[in-house]
Amino acid sequence: MTGRLPPHFAHWLALREPADAAARAEELVDLVRPRLPGAGPLVIHDLGSGTGAMGRWLAPRLPGPQHWVLHDLDADLLARAAAGMPAAAGDGGPVTVEVRRGDLTRLTAADLADASLVTASALLDMLTAAEVERLVAACAGAGRPALLALSVTGRVRLTPADPWDGRIAAAFDDHQRRTVDGRALLGPDAVHACAAAFVRHGVDVLLRPSPWRLGPERAELADEWFTGWLDAACEQRPELTGPTRSYARRRRAEIAAGRLDVLVDHLDLLAGRG
Repeated sequence: MTGRLPPHFAHWLALREPADAAARAEELVDLVRPRLPGAGPLVIHDLGSGTGAMGRWLAPRLPGPQHWVLHDLDADLLARAAAGMPAAAGDGGPVTVEVRRGDLTRLTAADLADASLVTASALLDMLTAAEVERLVAACAGAGRPALLALSVTGRVRLTPADPWDGRIAAAFDDHQRRTVDGRALLGPDAVHACAAAFVRHGVDVLLRPSPWRLGPERAELADEWFTGWLDAACEQRPELTGPTRSYARRRRAEIAAGRLDVLVDHLDLLAGRG
């Protein structure tokens, strides 16, 4: 994975953070907590940390002291993430942070050898099959549990329904599976590919639903999500652009009036829970 992320990406991450926090499967945190070392600070490697949302959500739910190692390719996002991390765990123990800029798809078991836990959020769908295999091999080789949250599944439901919804969803999923700079992305297939890879390495896996539910209280995020969803679908299938203009106006009016509910399905994955 190379290159800087688009300038608006940090805004998108900030906008989605409350919905992410509401969606993540708390049960998996309860299950992983007993697996963590009881002595010394926890060392948590957060892969593709973005603006640090996973750390802000998870650090208060784990005991301290904690040391977070944030991995990302974008230096600006890493700076934002480090600045926004909480100073204390849920029990008041200190939280410290370091950043590592680089290609997380090249991480090895040696890079994660000091980890108590490996985490990621909304990452897997942006990886290829080979990259998922390398990531799983690194986690399995290090013998550390991994909590990988908010992977899209391709299931979207808009209420009230519209005849265009299914065609747009199918085109969007094809866009998620597109090839970028020679990299064939897994998109909505990634989370199950990741689970299968862990099983091949002899690591047990648990999946739990973590859907976004975007109603009137999250109208700004719903509008931003809808715009990106439709734009990606039309980029994948340009013939949809003209025919969906009235659909787009209708849906945006429903969002503005608080009449549209959106469910975007995700799965959270815990590997190495037993």
